[in-house]
Amino acid sequence: MDVLHLRRDQKDWRAQTRVIALKNRLNSGERRLPACRSRQLAETGNWRRIELRAQKCCRQGCRQLQAGSLCSPSHDALRGVLSSPCRPCFAQRGPKVTIDMLMGNYHIAVVGATGAAGTELLRVLERRNFPVASLRAIGSARSAGKSVPFRGESVPVEKLDDRCFDKTDIAFFSAGGDVSRNYVPIACQSDAIAIDKSSAFRMEPHVPLVIPEINADDVRRHRGIIANPNCTTTVMLMALYPLHRIFHVRRVFAASYQAVSGSGTRGVEELTRQTRDAVHGPKSRTKPGSSTSPEATADKTIPASVPPKTRIYPHPIAFNLLPHIDSFLDSGYTKEEVKMQDEARKIMHSPALRVSATCVRVPIYRAHSVAVSAEFQRPLSVEQAREILSKAPGLELIDEPHSNRYPMPLTVAGKDNCQVGRVRLDCAFENGLSFWVSGDQLLKGAALNAVQIAELL
Repeated sequence: MDVLHLRRDQKDWRAQTRVIALKNRLNSGERRLPACRSRQLAETGNWRRIELRAQKCCRQGCRQLQAGSLCSPSHDALRGVLSSPCRPCFAQRGPKVTIDMLMGNYHIAVVGATGAAGTELLRVLERRNFPVASLRAIGSARSAGKSVPFRGESVPVEKLDDRCFDKTDIAFFSAGGDVSRNYVPIACQSDAIAIDKSSAFRMEPHVPLVIPEINADDVRRHRGIIANPNCTTTVMLMALYPLHRIFHVRRVFAASYQAVSGSGTRGVEELTRQTRDAVHGPKSRTKPGSSTSPEATADKTIPASVPPKTRIYPHPIAFNLLPHIDSFLDSGYTKEEVKMQDEARKIMHSPALRVSATCVRVPIYRAHSVAVSAEFQRPLSVEQAREILSKAPGLELIDEPHSNRYPMPLTVAGKDNCQVGRVRLDCAFENGLSFWVSGDQLLKGAALNAVQIAELL
C-alpha cells in the first residue's frame, strides 16, 4: 500500500496545475465554456476528479481553493450555464455536470450491493442525502443483471471486475474479506478511497479503524483504505467509550447476543425456513399410530424435536442458541470474540485494555445486544454513569427497569442510535459498572457507520 501511496503522491503536481488553471479561469470572470468542452467534461467527469484532487493539493499549499476560491463572483453564472432542469440519472456513468458536483458530489461504487449490508447502505446514502453524482452497484456473477433501487431509479448491478472502479471517488465494500483482499488494492490504484466493512484490513497499522463518534480524527491518517469495525464491537463501544473518557476502563467481561442477519441474507433465510418447518412440521414427523396419542401430542409441543436441515450454522438456530460465531482458535476463544478485544484497543487507543467475550448467535432477525461488566481505574456512581451516557452522541439512555423500560432488539431495529440501560454498579469489581446495550448491526454496525466515515471525507 505504501507503493500505491507514493504513486498517488507523484500525480499531485499535475493535479495542482489543473486546479490552478481552473481557479484562474473562474476568477477571471469567464462565464461560459465552449460547448464541445462542456460535453467532454460531462462525459468524462473530469471536473469532479480535479475537485477531489484539489482537496489533496490543499494539504501541500493550495489552501486558497479549500477556503473558497471556487466561490467566486462567477459561481452563480456557472450554476446557470451548467445546471440542468431534468433530474440526474444516478445509474449513468457520466451525469450532467453542475457546479454542485464541482463543489463536493462523489462518484460512488457499492460492492455487495444486493446483500443485506449493501442494500442497507444504499438506503442510508439516500436517507442522509449523501452527495452522489453517480452510483455503480456491483455484485457477484450471480447478482449481475439484477437491479437495486436508489432515489426512485433502478440501478443495474454490474459484475465485479478490475475495471469497476474507474472514475470512482469512494468505494464501499460489503462483500466479505476475500473480495476485499482482492479488490480493495485495485480500487486504490484507481484513486478511489475504499471504506471496507470486512476484517481484511482492520488491524493493519496504516489503516484507520473508525467509529466517527469515537475516533473521527483517525480518518486523516488514511492511505486510501478506511476500515469499518466489527458490528458487535461498535455496539459495545458506543456505550463503553463515553465512560472510558472519564473513568478509564481497565478490563471488560462481555456476552453478546447476535441476530442472524449478521450472517447476511442466508442467515435470515435459514432462521425463517427452520422456524416454519419446526412449527408446522413436515409429514415425516408424524409418528405411527393415532395422532392423539401421548407421543404425538408431546412431539407437537417441542418444535425442535426433529432437527431441521442446516446450511449456514453448525446446528439449528430456530428455538436455539449457538455460543459459536466465527471459527475457534487454539485459545478456546472464537475469532469474533478476539476481534472485540483487538478492535476496541485500536479504536480507543488503549493497548492495555483486556476484553473477555463470549459471542452467542440468537434466533432473532435484527439487532445485536451486549451485556457488559467493566472495571475502571477511577471510582464512579450510577448517577454519574447515567448522566454521561445520556449525553453521548449516537446513544439513547433507556433505563427505567421498574417500568419495564430497557433496550431490546425490537426497539432498536431500524434505528440509527444504539440504546443503553440496566445501568448498575457491578458487585464483582471495586470500580465496576454493568450495563446492557443494543444496536442495529446493519445500521450503526455497518451501513450507517460507513456512510458517516464517508461524510468525514
